[in-house]
Amino acid sequence: MTGLLVKGGGYVGAMDLWQRHRGIRQIGKGLGTLDREVYEAIAESPSPLLDAVMPKLTAAADHSKLWFAIAAVLTATGKPAVRRGAARGVATLAFTSLITNQGAKRIWKRARPNVLTVPLIRRSVRTPTSNSLPSGHSASAAAFAVGVGLESPSVGLGLSLLAGLVGMSRVATGAHYPGDVLAGLGLGAAIAVVGGKIVPPVVEVRMPATAAPLRVDTPARPDGAGVVLVINPASGSGTGARVIDEVREALPATEIVELTEDDDVAAVMRDAAERGEVLAVGGGDGTVSCAAGIAVDTGVPLAVFPGGTFNHFAKDIGCETVERTVEAIREGTVTGVDVLRVNETGTVINTASIGAYPAFVRTREKLEHKIGKPLAGAYALFHTLRREEPVRIAFDNQVLQTSLFFLGNSVYLPSGFAPSRRGRLDDGLIDVRILETGRPFARLRIVTALALGRLTRSPLYHEMRVPEFRFKAVDGPTPLAHDGEVEMVLDEATFSVRYRGLPVFRPLP
Repeated sequence: MTGLLVKGGGYVGAMDLWQRHRGIRQIGKGLGTLDREVYEAIAESPSPLLDAVMPKLTAAADHSKLWFAIAAVLTATGKPAVRRGAARGVATLAFTSLITNQGAKRIWKRARPNVLTVPLIRRSVRTPTSNSLPSGHSASAAAFAVGVGLESPSVGLGLSLLAGLVGMSRVATGAHYPGDVLAGLGLGAAIAVVGGKIVPPVVEVRMPATAAPLRVDTPARPDGAGVVLVINPASGSGTGARVIDEVREALPATEIVELTEDDDVAAVMRDAAERGEVLAVGGGDGTVSCAAGIAVDTGVPLAVFPGGTFNHFAKDIGCETVERTVEAIREGTVTGVDVLRVNETGTVINTASIGAYPAFVRTREKLEHKIGKPLAGAYALFHTLRREEPVRIAFDNQVLQTSLFFLGNSVYLPSGFAPSRRGRLDDGLIDVRILETGRPFARLRIVTALALGRLTRSPLYHEMRVPEFRFKAVDGPTPLAHDGEVEMVLDEATFSVRYRGLPVFRPLP
């Protein structure tokens, strides 16, 4: 018998190969027959529900109108993850539509099913003329749903069910065989998954649970007795005056010291801390930072009334309103939070930075309400890197050039160069983030990585969470901004955590 030589020295007869090929053809023929029989069963099924719903659903999905409308709603009303999902879903849909209509349909040629078996009321108004395999509507539906789901799984799950109904509508209206729909759904989902590998979705980091807050025994002060409040009435464009009125009404025994332009703020606060049992302060983060250092030095608890422009520290401890701080003072709820010491004398309650980070934040905040934080961040980063002078620093036995250096008191979320919130203020860690700009094409690489959502994976991005950090400015003294102020010019800096070293009044759950 004539045979073919195969691995191992054996032979496979031509008859054996022919029989295997025939078996594969028979399987394919059987699946095709099953596909047609399922189609005919659905087409011939009398169902008022299918007659009423399926033509409208398939028409809504024509030219992806349904998915574009859903994307617009998600963008307008959704959370950041949902908005990212909408953008990813639209991009994946567009790419999938191109591949399906210009590639897959031209490779796999299959005639459309016989629409005459479908009830007239259920048929599509527009009769498709392209090849039947795969279903373009189904591919686009799966691509959008899976694309959204990569960023927001809960929303993606609901959209996946809708995508399945769109696929079913293509069979019910006589546009495709069930196999065409399954192929389309698989193709769209596969393209979305590959897209997720190329441009990974943003995964927000959740910090693991830490120790319970450290309660500090402090007597309740229903009328504010023993509290000395230092405040500038003109702070926060007049907010300070409002705070004074509210405190006088809610805590009548509180001593209020009103600052003037000629006062030495630090000296007034130190005198208040030494005279009273509680140092209270009304102002922005720079003023609160000064008061925090004095409270740590004198060993008195701190009460913070939001009286500045942003009040980041007050918000993070839950005292975003005067009423919340008053409640904590009346009930005597005090916990220890972290503060950072700079060269053992300066105090940081929020963030510190060198280089152009403050300019980057100002530019981003100016634009993020108009074009969204991702685009605003990319533009601010490009603008900052192009205009600002870099700084060379030495740390941990290495020297690098940077234009953006961020250091936070406790860990901020999310990762990257748009930190926005702290889950805890007592984790004993310093959050350090540095963008290295001294390598070839560094600016282009950084902006590209940010646009693709891969900044945290870039070798130019450095992120550390440590209990102590020190650096030296290689080319001479450099300004250090912290808590919204530019107060220090130094050539070396050592940051260390005072773990739960600041007792502060704050509401507890």
